[in-house]
Amino acid sequence: MDIGVRRLGPGDEDAVHAARGLFDAAPQPEATQRFLAEPANHLLVAYDAKTPVGFVSGVELTHPDKGTEMFLYELGVDEPARGRGVGRTLVQALAAAAREAGCYDMWVLADADNAAAHATYARAGGRESSRPVLLEWDLR
Repeated sequence: MDIGVRRLGPGDEDAVHAARGLFDAAPQPEATQRFLAEPANHLLVAYDAKTPVGFVSGVELTHPDKGTEMFLYELGVDEPARGRGVGRTLVQALAAAAREAGCYDMWVLADADNAAAHATYARAGGRESSRPVLLEWDLR
């Protein structure tokens, strides 16, 4: 498998739509356009030839006393492409984009029982640093 990674940006809405099977749900046109238009948002898609086989999204977060870090928002790899290094390649590409953007670190939250995610992130150079508890607000 010869994987190429492409960062999508403004005007690449059709490429997001072509990769729709990789997302949890169909990409929403307005949300897609808004995400791609924001320079602090990163959407990288992995291709095997011209077929999208995975994606990673990240968001730069800046705080006055810390600087900028990259939040790895989501990683998705098509079932037949799993176990072939696609996830690792995408995570490493996002880390490279984070370095280029001047981020001081990159982080992700993964469910404790998601062994595949933990293995992928470890192979891409990630290490467990803490065991936080996620609290959330449903704002709908």
